[in-house]
Amino acid sequence: MAAAALAETARVVLDSVDSTNAEALRRASAGERGPLWILARQQTAGRGRRGRAWVSAPGNLHATLLLTDPSPAAAAPQLGFVAGLALHEAAAAAAPALASSLALKWPNDLLCHGRKIGGILVEGEGTPIAVAIGIGVNCRRHPEDAEYPATDFAASGAAVAPEALLDALAREVAARLIQWNRGAGFAAIRAAWLVRASGRGEHVRVRLAGRETSGRFESIDEAGRLMLRGGDGSVESIAVGEVFPFTQIA
Repeated sequence: MAAAALAETARVVLDSVDSTNAEALRRASAGERGPLWILARQQTAGRGRRGRAWVSAPGNLHATLLLTDPSPAAAAPQLGFVAGLALHEAAAAAAPALASSLALKWPNDLLCHGRKIGGILVEGEGTPIAVAIGIGVNCRRHPEDAEYPATDFAASGAAVAPEALLDALAREVAARLIQWNRGAGFAAIRAAWLVRASGRGEHVRVRLAGRETSGRFESIDEAGRLMLRGGDGSVESIAVGEVFPFTQIA
């Protein structure tokens, strides 16, 4: 499908839903193949990575893109980087005064002035695989007690409406999906993502299951894994984890 057609993908707008990702996967189970954007003005059970709750205040963006068979299953996790790039570009277009303050945090968060302003959750199920790319952005409100410091566009001095942000996001996701080409173009996606990466070349802490490690964030590999160089010079490849600045208690 051409980028222009994807950018004009059908949308469903809901006043309230438990989770836009859950709604997308329910629709896929019922036969919906997409591509389809689902936008909710409020979520009652939004979720983030690793089972965490996602605070879904009215006035923020809560959206999911449903795709069916976007790539071989092994390449589907790369969609987090595809969506991250698109979100970075859409946010820069919606709030140009903040463009230089935006960065991508591995694996799938958007930062503004070093604070989390958006997140992405990719989930898939079924055969052929149905993929829900969930994107949440703090447009008008943000949690005050989040473990990783958060912010929103309004607090950062920009007026960004969720619907306008979704317009820009749909265009950027369409273009990046074409570039990604079902995984064949991930090298270009990886290179563009690294240009926008927060903390690259810096010492960071990484929380893993059952332990914490630290080292210099060198790069991401061809599978999107974090490459962390330890004090002894060895490089550890990390598939799943939570990154914090070294000076911040994780």
